[in-house]
Amino acid sequence: MIRRFRQAYRRLRLGTRLALGLGVLALLVFGVVGTALTTYMRDYLSAQLNEQLQIAQVAQSKSIVDHGSLAGKKYWRWYYAVYDVKDGTAQLRTPEDATDLPEDVDDFTSLAQAQTSAGSELLRTAHLRGAGDYRLRACEVEPGVVLVSAAPMDEIDETVGQLITIQVVTFGLALLALVLFGRKVLRKGLKPLSDMAYTAHGISSHNLTDPEARLPLRADRKGGGPEVEELRTAFNTMLEHIDDSLAVRAEAEQRLRRFVADASHELRTPLMSVRGYADLFQYAAANEPEERDRHLARLRAEAARMGVLLDDLLMLARLDAAEVDTPLRPKDTDLVELVHDAADAFRAAHRDRPLTLTKGPESLVLRLDPHRIRQVLDNLLTNAAVHTPAGTPVSVAVTVVSARVLVRVTDAGPGIPAADQEKVFDRFYRVDKARSRDRGGSGLGLAVARALVWAHGGTVEVSSEPGRTVFTVSLPLGRGGAADG
Repeated sequence: MIRRFRQAYRRLRLGTRLALGLGVLALLVFGVVGTALTTYMRDYLSAQLNEQLQIAQVAQSKSIVDHGSLAGKKYWRWYYAVYDVKDGTAQLRTPEDATDLPEDVDDFTSLAQAQTSAGSELLRTAHLRGAGDYRLRACEVEPGVVLVSAAPMDEIDETVGQLITIQVVTFGLALLALVLFGRKVLRKGLKPLSDMAYTAHGISSHNLTDPEARLPLRADRKGGGPEVEELRTAFNTMLEHIDDSLAVRAEAEQRLRRFVADASHELRTPLMSVRGYADLFQYAAANEPEERDRHLARLRAEAARMGVLLDDLLMLARLDAAEVDTPLRPKDTDLVELVHDAADAFRAAHRDRPLTLTKGPESLVLRLDPHRIRQVLDNLLTNAAVHTPAGTPVSVAVTVVSARVLVRVTDAGPGIPAADQEKVFDRFYRVDKARSRDRGGSGLGLAVARALVWAHGGTVEVSSEPGRTVFTVSLPLGRGGAADG
């Protein structure tokens, strides 16, 4: 049944569904307002009845004290009971009139007994057999005498019932008028959208680059108002973006083809080397045992180089795809300490290139993956060592500028040509095309560095001229702080 209702609801026009939704929302609002109004009215009338009981009992208590009876201080359909309290027990006096008491006085007696213990006025609502709902109030007339008065609540119930009836009728008519009128207004307001849908179906057969494949903008009042005009403009903008996206997609596919070709080319060399050294190892094992270890070492070296290349490719693919299982494992890390560790490792591996650490913050705690940022620093420093002659000075500086942390790696090498500076971060790109892979690597170091920095929400840039090349890594400051040294 529910499934059929959903299917029928989905087949309705948008204007009808919006009108029904508006009706449901109005029904909820009416329900909340009606409930609040009814509750307030009941509480107000109950408070009035309680006040009336209190005023009446003051006069009745004075009459009992002065005359020993109620002396005409009675109200129609009210009940009265006077109790004498002896030894903590409330005993009912004989009523002045038989109509002063209901058929069942148990609720009166229990309230009078409770009043003797409480010592203050008590209120209670009870259903008296044969009489209906009553509000009971007990008070002490004088020491040892308790008066219990009961006022009927049927007038309150009748008033609240009439109020509910009026609300149901009024809200029902208002809801019906709202749905019908709202449906008509919504249909009229949505008519321009139907016209746009008709036009859009005609656009589907056009070339997106054709200027006619756009929705016309209308300046008249019958065009649907500013919102519809905004929708038309957004639709035309979307078509332009789709056209641009198709061009970007074609370019990305072209880059992917080049990337696959480059990756195949890069993997072919170590694979051929592995195959050759494997053949040599097999030959040496049978004919020249003393050469076997040398060939095995070369075989392992080529396999290790191919493994590093594949790891870099896998990391780039995961960062590009933005996988849930991201390679980043961020934690609070001192970036300055990380830079010092990278500098020490560079000095140990490249003793022929002096490295200088520019004085900066003594400590800088950021939320980052220390292993990946260390990999970025190692790649940039290694790049400075590979592309500069022996003895070239290298420097590293850490600064904080406008809520960003800047790490600059500078070398005094020959520099990068201006035409190559925008391409150095491309995968498998080499400034020197004739450089061997053994010396220049696979061409993925800077690409991996840029991808890892981007994954941390930062950027990496290069500026170069003869005698000075600077790679700048910019990271958001985020949590943590710096201590100036």
